[in-house]
Amino acid sequence: MKRSILLLFVVFSVVFISCKSSKSATNTSKNISKQKNSIVKTAEENLGVKYKFGGTTKSGMDCSGLVYSTFQKFDYKLPRSSYEMANEGKEVSKSKAEPGDLIFFKTGGSRKINHVGLITDIKKDEIFFIHSSTSKGVIISSTNEAYYAKAFEKIKRVIE
Repeated sequence: MKRSILLLFVVFSVVFISCKSSKSATNTSKNISKQKNSIVKTAEENLGVKYKFGGTTKSGMDCSGLVYSTFQKFDYKLPRSSYEMANEGKEVSKSKAEPGDLIFFKTGGSRKINHVGLITDIKKDEIFFIHSSTSKGVIISSTNEAYYAKAFEKIKRVIE
């Protein structure tokens, strides 16, 4: 009798725990989506900030400074340079890109990654991203712009 009660308790515990864990996986997915949206909105608060090499504040920032400081506000530790950021996370195709992913470029004829942005929106085959350009400061651009279409290198997901 004690064994059957113990066995029943163990079976009940396993069923209860497994049901609970599947529910929290859904919550985690929703939380990640909300967090990515919050990260994008936080980055967008910097629209119009002027470009400053090495900058990470509203007085001026470069492309990796924008991404670095935005993620830092959410306790994500990323490397400081775009080249090093490109080694973080999981690479995803353009068709699987999501807001909150990082997008990398080789600009100005560079042979290595030297520019990073944060994906803000996707419409059909067009990816919009926030970044800090040397000429215009923090702006939103598109992968359909010839300059960025040619310089595109890869997309990385650092939040899963």
